[in-house]
Amino acid sequence: MAASRSSLFLILSLFLLIALSNVAEGYGNAKLRPSDCKPRCTYRCSATSHKKPCMFFCLKCCAKCLCVPPGTYGNKQVCPCYNNWKTKEGGPKCP
Repeated sequence: MAASRSSLFLILSLFLLIALSNVAEGYGNAKLRPSDCKPRCTYRCSATSHKKPCMFFCLKCCAKCLCVPPGTYGNKQVCPCYNNWKTKEGGPKCP
């Protein structure tokens, strides 16, 4: 009885892990449509006090990369193009 419960728990945990990994993958790595850029960038720039430049560069980066990292800061490794686009000085171009 205990073995069947633990195997059932293991199977359910595995399905949950797969479902969550698909959600995470769909958020960052999947190619966005250009119409998806504005809402994603609005959320990405919601915590900054420099909203206009943040939105300008986020929309520019999203149009090129078709990806916006999740959250309001960091997580750029989810979008390699977004993460690797640099300014002439070598700083990050995308917020």
